[in-house]
Amino acid sequence: MQIRSILLFLMLSGSASLPLLSRDWPMWGGTVQRNMTSSMKNLPESWDVDSGENIKWKASIGLTSYGNPVVAGGKVFVGTNNENPRDPEITGDRGVLLCFRESDGEFLWQAVTDKLESGWENDFQDQGVCSSPAVEGNRLYYVSNRGELVCLDTEGFMDGENDGPFRDEVHEGPEHGDIVWKLDMMKELGVFQLFMSNSSPVICEDLIFLGTSNGRDSNDEKVPAPQAPSFLAVNKNSGKVVWQDNSPGENILHGQWSSPALGLVNGVQQAFFAGGDGWLYGFNARTGEKLWKFDLNPKDAEWPKTRNYGVATPVFSEGRVFMSVGQDPDSGIGIGHAYCMDPAGRGDITESGLVWRYDKINRSISTAAVADGLVYISDINGLLHCLDAGTGKPYWTFDTMAPVWGSPLVADGKVYLGDEDGDVAVLAAGKEMKQISEVRMGYSIYGTPVPANGVLYIMTSRQLYAIAGNAGESEK
Repeated sequence: MQIRSILLFLMLSGSASLPLLSRDWPMWGGTVQRNMTSSMKNLPESWDVDSGENIKWKASIGLTSYGNPVVAGGKVFVGTNNENPRDPEITGDRGVLLCFRESDGEFLWQAVTDKLESGWENDFQDQGVCSSPAVEGNRLYYVSNRGELVCLDTEGFMDGENDGPFRDEVHEGPEHGDIVWKLDMMKELGVFQLFMSNSSPVICEDLIFLGTSNGRDSNDEKVPAPQAPSFLAVNKNSGKVVWQDNSPGENILHGQWSSPALGLVNGVQQAFFAGGDGWLYGFNARTGEKLWKFDLNPKDAEWPKTRNYGVATPVFSEGRVFMSVGQDPDSGIGIGHAYCMDPAGRGDITESGLVWRYDKINRSISTAAVADGLVYISDINGLLHCLDAGTGKPYWTFDTMAPVWGSPLVADGKVYLGDEDGDVAVLAAGKEMKQISEVRMGYSIYGTPVPANGVLYIMTSRQLYAIAGNAGESEK
């Protein structure tokens, strides 16, 4: 028990990463710190989706897919839409969370949710589930397209049991998801999500942290629900709200599509939330006390031309928080910034907490990867930047020649990055830029490569691939 407690402390403090405890990737970013790195070895540096070289298995998903793969407990979970229906009786535009067997890609079950009756302003057509789930034991937590925080049994209805207290599932066949509880943030908390909800939850002890996606109306004329919460902590067992915060309030610039991260700072577990007002907030994760805030924009920035907000997820590493800023990808290319911050202060730490700011970056919705004293951050224009993690000094920039929505992964001495053209660049990690390979995947990549148990998972808009050396291809 003592060893387990020590390892848990190290993981939460950022001194160790999840591979000490598991080779799974049970949430967006792998660990609560959300750092896109892994100590995994022997990952492939090349593969071929046409010949099947190094492809262990592939599985069809939807036709638009943003919910990054999560691997836990022998299963792989991914969020997508219903344009490739698994159940012929469930057709039309819906949000879908798919579950596959990790070993061979066999489809196990799906959780399907209808579109919101209010239409595209809150639930944009064909976008499906954009949240990446968080898995702990036999429970999975994700945000549906309807703005519901949903707790599922990872076994679905395959075990023949309907876990409660929720027992009103529309679909109860063995290939469907079993809802344990759900929190409807629009109905119960008054949230007005703009276009979609996509926060990826993070779990610490008995709490789940997530953003609500509360935003402006589709004409950007007003914030319909300024008093509704932007940030939430929810009890993982009951689905009851433990604390909430609406700090961005009337100052939300457009939408709020970031996800939170956690980090232990001077003995206090902090939750980091990026607001739609362009500020990053730090809270006492247990009590909800607002500890600090940091303006993610220069003083002379003006909305919408040069002022940005956080779409990326903040990353906690070695006592620092790293984050890039941007806007909705439909806003196009523009001036961006990347930051390194010290979260130990209190109040407005925009000046006192600034470690460095990097300005030679375009708008970015990508989460950073920090490893071996370097930070890798990509931008919407397709540039991957390698910087010194301590000073922000740039070492190199690589141009993918296509827009990048996902994030770089650093693992096994390599950097993996997918782009909208459907290519994956594989580069050597380090201060000198060296491209190892470029692999064509056939369809756009909006997610981030995921390592788990010696396998690299890459999701295109239409297919999920499990990639490993000397693998034989199977299609599911």
